[in-house]
Amino acid sequence: MDAKQLKWAYLLVLSLIWGSSFILIKRGLVGLTAIQVGSFRIIFAALFLLLVGFKSLKKISRSQWKFVALTSFFGTFTPAFLFAIAETEVDSSIVAILNSLTPLNTLVLGILIFGIQFQKRQVLGVFVGLIGCLLLVLSGASAHPGQNYYYVGLVVIATLCYAINVNLIKRYLPDLNSVSITTGNFAVLLIPALIILSTTDISQKLTFEATQHSIFFVMILGILGTGIANVLFFKLIQISSPVFATSVTYLIPIVAFFWGLLDNEMLTPIQFFGAFIILIGVYLSAKK
Repeated sequence: MDAKQLKWAYLLVLSLIWGSSFILIKRGLVGLTAIQVGSFRIIFAALFLLLVGFKSLKKISRSQWKFVALTSFFGTFTPAFLFAIAETEVDSSIVAILNSLTPLNTLVLGILIFGIQFQKRQVLGVFVGLIGCLLLVLSGASAHPGQNYYYVGLVVIATLCYAINVNLIKRYLPDLNSVSITTGNFAVLLIPALIILSTTDISQKLTFEATQHSIFFVMILGILGTGIANVLFFKLIQISSPVFATSVTYLIPIVAFFWGLLDNEMLTPIQFFGAFIILIGVYLSAKK
């Protein structure tokens, strides 16, 4: 499989994994607080990655560790908690939609801060995808008027963190193995996540069945949706462009909506139309 085919394969797999993450967060919040969901997500991913990728840490030079730490904060630590908190008030499918702001933020920050050049077609693709996202957001908001949309701001902040993360990786860690980056990220985050979890009431809730079920769902989220997915994502950044890599967030809402159907959520014709526009945006942003 050549590089062009490989980047599309990564994009598809990541969209399936991350599109399923929001329903897993929702299930995790049944028996856990948002802070506990974020902490467990990081802890499970860290334990898995250190188990399979510990030797890869040797490939990280002393000068690269500061950028590994920065990418861990922006790409994993902050978003893990912000998304969980947002889903306590906003429907998971809406959060998945808002996640699609990441490519736009990647483009803007890439130009303003990192000096990255983009083709006009890529810019057009980002804005076409954004229009599709807006259709989905407006339709979802009208269908759920009782939700607290102030929490949407947390998702926007998370997408800004993702945008900073991908630009940092593309600029400062282009030659570092994706497994090394991911394992290094979670080696940095394991202790902070354990400390944060210890400040909650988790020890008092472990015997509850709902808590145990939620921990199981978050374990899947941490290992598959965070650990393995981050390895694939960092590899995708390295073999493509930041805008193409973050265009996976255009496909995530589509997967999330199908999970929503299984969770008794309904799709409107406008939402289907928005999903179609999103796919056009992905295609345009991938062209060079």
